[in-house]
Amino acid sequence: MDPMQETTTLVQIKGLRDGLLATLSDAAWEEQRIALLSQIDERPAFFQGARLAMDVGAQILKVNDLVELRDQLSERNVALWAVVSESPTTEKTAQLLGLATRISKPRPEEGRQFSVTDLGEETALFLNKTLRSGTRIEFPGHVVVLGDVNPGAEIVAEGNVIVWGRVRGMIHAGSKGDRGAVICALDLSATQLRIADEVSAMLKPQKDPKPEVASINNEGRLQAEVWNI
Repeated sequence: MDPMQETTTLVQIKGLRDGLLATLSDAAWEEQRIALLSQIDERPAFFQGARLAMDVGAQILKVNDLVELRDQLSERNVALWAVVSESPTTEKTAQLLGLATRISKPRPEEGRQFSVTDLGEETALFLNKTLRSGTRIEFPGHVVVLGDVNPGAEIVAEGNVIVWGRVRGMIHAGSKGDRGAVICALDLSATQLRIADEVSAMLKPQKDPKPEVASINNEGRLQAEVWNI
């Protein structure tokens, strides 16, 4: 079995109103832990800044188990905030660490692919809403969002992406290799961006955010500059 497929089988990730929910299988804890971290390492931009809840079923976990995982998640800029379990021991352990043990029901993940035919290369998709965690939008043209892109949300566009709001999720412009694509937003704080095959370093949150446009410069690197609207 493909390693990525195996980790997906051991750990299922869904969107919650308050973040992401990782539902673990009945495998040994060490396998589950490795599978969860592997998923995060495979898609670091998706998980950056996310709040993670875990449903561990009947797994019995001690303080050291959860402390170790919490630290490893923190190193990846992921915050563990809740552990749901059928085990009284695990539930007590989570409570001792200040973690929640009750969460809202997960909403269905919203993943949408939009297809267009014979509308030309300037076709754009307009979304008049904030994209919440668990939402993935794919479009073979440009994407314009009137709202925010929250942690755990993704946009994959073959053209440019313009966000009239704050970006904290993952955006991939020029997904088919267009290195001339750009990403524009009123606030590009605390996110990881991708244009064609270039991936940005983690952008630091700004105290006084300004509109920015990200593009690939003459040196072939992805950079963000002030967007003169």
